[in-house]
Amino acid sequence: MPRPDRLRPSASVRASIASAAARLMAEDGITDYHLAKKKAARQLGLPEHTAFPDNAEVEAELRAYRSLYQGEDHEEMLAALRQTALEVMELLAPFNPYLTGSVLDGTAGEHSTIDILLFADSAKEVEIFLLNRGIDVEHVEPRNERVEAVLVMETDTADANLVIMPPHLERVALKYRDGRPRERVRAEALQALLSE
Repeated sequence: MPRPDRLRPSASVRASIASAAARLMAEDGITDYHLAKKKAARQLGLPEHTAFPDNAEVEAELRAYRSLYQGEDHEEMLAALRQTALEVMELLAPFNPYLTGSVLDGTAGEHSTIDILLFADSAKEVEIFLLNRGIDVEHVEPRNERVEAVLVMETDTADANLVIMPPHLERVALKYRDGRPRERVRAEALQALLSE
């Protein structure tokens, strides 16, 4: 059994990686947690087999970094992103939209996208709905087999990723890759968040 003092350096190394990864995400606009952790470990001169912190640890450091170094500017930008998300959700109300991701959890930065889950019988239905309103979208490859399509819609604030899933998955709790539940809210809850 390892001695307790041997565990401390590991926790310290994990904390250092989490802190450096958060800084990279905030300053360089990296949105991929694994990439940020890998770059952070390299910058810290750590060997490749070093155990990385989990995404929740990096997310906590990212919140702390934004609060400490970006303060009011970050709050204003986050409010603008959330207001845009609300407008997109109201437009797409027929498809039961939910806001998720960094704009909801408060870790979004200037390079972030607005992630909105939509539930429709087909992606074509959503695309035709938008085209009929003069809104162009771009297709990107989904990263999950349960997702039917991802459409990217430009807004004045940030691009919105419209993640389209079949209606029967609306009641399924989605999770991040690290197993944490993925928080999501409807337009009413987002409006209440904006009113705080």
